[in-house]
Amino acid sequence: MVRDKTPSAQETFMQMAQAAGLRKRILVTLGILILARLGVFIPIPGIDRIAFQRAISDSGLANLVGFLDFFTGRGLSTLGIFALGIIPFINASIIMQLLTAALPTLENLQKNEGEAGRRKLAQITRYVTLGLALLQTTGIAILVNNYATSPGPLFIAQTILALTAGSMFVMWAGELITERGIGNGASLLIFLSIVSVLPRNLGQTIEQAQTGDRSFVGGVIILLLVFLVMIVGIVFVQEGQRRIPIISARRQVGRRLYLEKSSYLPLRLNQGGVLPIIFASTVFLLPVFLGNLFPGNSTLISIANYLRPGTWVYVIVYFLLILFFSYFYASIIVNPEDMSKNLKKMGASVPGIRPGKATTEYIERVLNRLTFLGAIFLGLVAIVPTAVEGATQVRTFQGLGATSLLILVGVAIDTAKQIQTYVISQRYEGMVKE
Repeated sequence: MVRDKTPSAQETFMQMAQAAGLRKRILVTLGILILARLGVFIPIPGIDRIAFQRAISDSGLANLVGFLDFFTGRGLSTLGIFALGIIPFINASIIMQLLTAALPTLENLQKNEGEAGRRKLAQITRYVTLGLALLQTTGIAILVNNYATSPGPLFIAQTILALTAGSMFVMWAGELITERGIGNGASLLIFLSIVSVLPRNLGQTIEQAQTGDRSFVGGVIILLLVFLVMIVGIVFVQEGQRRIPIISARRQVGRRLYLEKSSYLPLRLNQGGVLPIIFASTVFLLPVFLGNLFPGNSTLISIANYLRPGTWVYVIVYFLLILFFSYFYASIIVNPEDMSKNLKKMGASVPGIRPGKATTEYIERVLNRLTFLGAIFLGLVAIVPTAVEGATQVRTFQGLGATSLLILVGVAIDTAKQIQTYVISQRYEGMVKE
């Protein structure tokens, strides 16, 4: 019987229902996600939340809190014990990626120490997460101290302890999903936070459509079509790659002569994923944050006004920042010189390109072109939905922006691939038993 390489949807769902191992992993994943979501609704005691939310909307920090709420499922605005969610761990992971590229000691742990080195890096990441969580929760505790029923050092200490413990629990939950569940735990927690906001946005849209005019309904249809087109484009770009052909040299082992084998070196079209957009958005939030820390500074107020969403300055600067961070992150993730050295060690080469410096320059040239195309696409994904929202005056989907779309599609693709890989492994186990 000929078996397709990629399992069908029917076979995948049958394995999810029948295979005990896969079913257990899915149930573990769902259980931990539900537990992590419930923690958002467990409130920090002793805070007047209505006064806090009113102060946030009046102070101009609404954009900053709204951006962070993408990754916490409104945990920050509701001040639950999981208010920071997975944010400290994500920040720590990004910092460790940057430090690994900059510090030879960490780079050696990652490349040459094998599994033991990766465990050490993971442990260092946890310590960095704890430090960032303490730093961030201290800022939040000082901020909400003004809205506490019994403000003071004791309240600040209790809030820091509760929020830090919540962040570390979420980090542990993400690692548990990665180890015993399906998919990447941190990515799935962010996915859950974004999805949890969608019912509220949909409810507001339906309510406004029922009470609004026909132009609003038309705007909603146009915006949904734009989202659909963007999702299809994201799938193609996330899966897109440039395959550089490589040929392995002939080898003679004893009396046997192994002929040269052709393969390929895959380079992704979008190396940085969603991170360039996150970095660019963070840069835009800095003037707003600093303006609230120093309310009398006219320079910061002017910069914040110029970079207000919807202006031409905002669009141009946002686009240029995405281009910059795309190249910056690609240079950290992919090292053409290391690729060239690895090919030479394996006795492989690119057809028509000499090994060594020529191969390094060729890979670097291809990578620069791919990064440029991926950065242009990221810029369009970041700008087009916002522009359409402004043109149609449909503001109820503001939580579903470019960052959210990229994360939702990327996590869904990666999780589906892991499930398919498990189904294929189950299929081959069945063939062996037969």
